[in-house]
Formats: sequence, C-alpha cells, structure tokens
Amino acid sequence: MTAETQAFFIVSSGRSGTAMLQKALSAAGDIEMQHEYAVDIVQPLAVRRYLGLAGEDETRAVLGGTHVAAIRYSEAAHWGDSSNKLSWLIPELACLQPQAKFVHLVRDGRKVSSSYFHKLSAECYDDRSTAILQAFYDDPAAKPAPPPEKKYWWTCPRKENPLAKNFRSFDQFQRIAWHWAEVNRVILEALEQIAASRKYFARLEELQDSADAVRELFGFLNLDYRHDHFQAFARPHNVNRPEDRLLDERQRNQFDSLAAPMMGRLGYADRPEYVVNY
Repeated sequence: MTAETQAFFIVSSGRSGTAMLQKALSAAGDIEMQHEYAVDIVQPLAVRRYLGLAGEDETRAVLGGTHVAAIRYSEAAHWGDSSNKLSWLIPELACLQPQAKFVHLVRDGRKVSSSYFHKLSAECYDDRSTAILQAFYDDPAAKPAPPPEKKYWWTCPRKENPLAKNFRSFDQFQRIAWHWAEVNRVILEALEQIAASRKYFARLEELQDSADAVRELFGFLNLDYRHDHFQAFARPHNVNRPEDRLLDERQRNQFDSLAAPMMGRLGYADRPEYVVNY
C-alpha cells in the first residue's frame, strides 16, 4: 500500500475514448490504470442506484469492497479507472475518496450513438435484454434481477421521468441516444457538487487533435507528460469493427429529438458530424 496513492476516475457515456485513455495513461509510469474495473459488480450496482433500487449505504459498501480496496492496496503513486459505469456513482465515489479527481470525457453524441448501435449491437439496449431490465424495475419484488452480464444492465428512465412511458416503445437507436443524453446530464449534475480543483472536462476530439490538450490533462492528473503520449490518441482503440457510419436521416431526427439540448451543453451543437478514419 502506498499512502500517497492518488485516485482518479474517468467518467463518460462510453464509446468516448475510455479505452484509449486507459492505454495512454497506463504509459505514464507509476500508475495502476483500469478500464471498467470490477464491471460485473459495478454495472448492475450503477443501474440499480440510478433507478432507486440500491441505497446509499449499499452503494458505498460495494464500492468500498471494489474501488476503495483496490486503491488502498495499490503500490502505485496513481490509481485510476476509466469507466462509463462509474458515471452513475460519482457522489458515492467522491465521498469515499475525498481527494480523488474526476475527468468528464465527452464525445460528439452522434458518433457515440452510431458506435454503440453498429459496434456493440446486441450487447447494448437490445430489445430482449431491455425488456427484462424494465420488468425487473417495474416489479423487483416479483421479478428476479437479471444476471450480471453487461447486456442486461443499461438503464431505463426512472418512473417519474416524462419519457418513461414512451421509452417502452423506443427502438434500439432511440434508447442509445437517450442514454447518451441522460448519462451526461447525470455526470454534469453530480460534478456541480465537487470542487473545481477535483474535476476536469475533456473532449475526445480535442485530445486527438492537440498535444496541448493531452499535456493539460496529464498536468491535471499530476502525471509526467511525454510527446509519445499524444500519439496514443492518433487511432481509435477498443474497436471490434473498424468502420465508421454516419447517421441516416431517420437516426438524425431521432437523435435530435432526444439529445439536441445536451449537444448544446457540451459544445457540439454547431459542429458537423465527422468521419472517423481507421
């Protein structure tokens, strides 16, 4: 155990460069860098917490046995987890690790939604898994919880959400677009309660385009920067299908109806959709 171990968490919607950042930061030296640490435990917890099916005490206890324990016994100067699953658990992490830092990593929601839809396919918001999670949320006393496989644990709107009823008739792409907007809303709201010195906002596109942006991120995390760290952002990572697809007209309309306000909040409203080169 290293008493001075500095913890940090990369939070995002997913498909936004978390795997890329994990690889780049791992090369910084004296760091234990994770990608979706203890995911089979944390992802179900995150969804249950968001839906009100897990309380604060349970959430802290589970994180205490995963992330807090891993940080406590780390021998590195830095310990980080780059995981969209933590996006729903920021208040508990901030309380358990009062010195930890948070990086809100964002990417153009059109690219995120297309990536989820075309590259994860049945692993993310497929009809059957979504219906199973919805049934569990509707009546957790009568319906057993799904197993901890990733495909089952993509949250639906809370019952008080105006979109809760319509969500049941959404297609897969609409569910993904809603997820991108909602998870970023949750992140922004949670980070409002955290001191400015503990949080950092980063756009993937800028990290890929500017060595200065990468250097600034490393500085925020108190990591030594070398120019070759910037090269780690040159090409996408965690890509099982090296292809890029622009949204079609129907998807653009669906996305805009659900996510246009968040695109504005994150600074993407006036940017054209771009093509990723593999």
